[in-house]
Amino acid sequence: MSALQASSLILSSSSSSRGTINGAIHIPKLPNNIRFTVPKKSSLNLTKQMVIEELNSLKQGFNTQNDDVYNNNNANTSTSSTVTAQLYAILEAVNDRVEMHDNIGQQRDNWNTLLLNSINMITLTATTIAGVSTATAVPGTSLLALNVSSTLLFSAAAGMLLVMNKLQPSQLAEEQRNASRLFRQIKTQIETDIALRSPTKYDLKKYMDKVLSLDKAYPLPLLGAMLEKFPQKYEAANWWPSKKSQKGQNESFQQQNNNGWNESLEKEMREVVEVVKTKDRVDYERLGNLVLKINKALAISGPLLTGIAAVSSPFVGHGSWAGVLAVTAGALATAVNGFQHGGQVGMVFELYRNCGGAFKLVEDEIEATLAEQEFEKRENGELFKMKLALKLGRSLSQLDELAAKSASSRANGVAIDEFASKLI
Repeated sequence: MSALQASSLILSSSSSSRGTINGAIHIPKLPNNIRFTVPKKSSLNLTKQMVIEELNSLKQGFNTQNDDVYNNNNANTSTSSTVTAQLYAILEAVNDRVEMHDNIGQQRDNWNTLLLNSINMITLTATTIAGVSTATAVPGTSLLALNVSSTLLFSAAAGMLLVMNKLQPSQLAEEQRNASRLFRQIKTQIETDIALRSPTKYDLKKYMDKVLSLDKAYPLPLLGAMLEKFPQKYEAANWWPSKKSQKGQNESFQQQNNNGWNESLEKEMREVVEVVKTKDRVDYERLGNLVLKINKALAISGPLLTGIAAVSSPFVGHGSWAGVLAVTAGALATAVNGFQHGGQVGMVFELYRNCGGAFKLVEDEIEATLAEQEFEKRENGELFKMKLALKLGRSLSQLDELAAKSASSRANGVAIDEFASKLI
């Protein structure tokens, strides 16, 4: 029997006895030169600790960065909120000033009407008494009562007129009206800034300076702070803070982003400034000086005529000249007072003074804007031109024509025959 047959017999007998087939798998042995290194426990712990520390440091740095950003955002938000609150405080003060100037302006306008009516009634009454005394004067009769009455009335009228001429209520009322209008402008500007963007500390300083300058230009109290009603010469009103700008040559216009400005627009603005200086301001200065002289003459004439009537009244009945002088002076005083205060000559002078100030403001704004070297810091050129046109009562095309006419006149050496403003 061969070896193969013996193996078959052994396999068949094993299968019949157990009912299963057993097989063996033989794995070849690995060479002796291949070895596996198992890391020690201490090395594993050290590596794990280093990874944990690195992760913690990254987490800490990330948290610190987030905290810094959060703190910066909170600081910026807090600063912006503080500035906005301060700007609202200025707005509240401006609203209060508007109300104050409105009320005081109405009061001083009432002063003008009531004082004028009272003084004229007193003067006319005294003049009538003096006339009656003159007409009824009979030798041997006593006119003491009438003479004393007319003298007292003329004296009272002269005293009241001196006070009224010193205060110039119509001019005071015009001052308050202008102040109220200008404070309303500041109010609108503040509301616009708050609505369009976040206010800055620069805005606070700007509006504080505007409010304080306007308070100084149009004071509310009379004693110690009232504006001089009879200055030596006409001076335009000034209600804006001074603008200190650096002078220097303009930068090149080769850059693309010039904030709406170009060389042509700058030349146009300079021509407009020249017209404002040589025509509008000069004309209002002439008219202001003329009205000032008229007001001074009337302010002196009224009390002087009333005083003459008061001095003549005691002598009524002792000669025809005294009665005629008293009656004539009283009538003239009434006419002068009616023309001065009824015509509100003081208000007209204040009106010219404010118009001159408006032109001076236009001049300062243009010069300060053109003196700014960086175009980004200027107001947008197109917007600036539109605002200027509206202030002068012109359209944009009319403003261009004015600048062209001014340049042509200057080139030919002749004065321009047109005013810059069509509004005032």
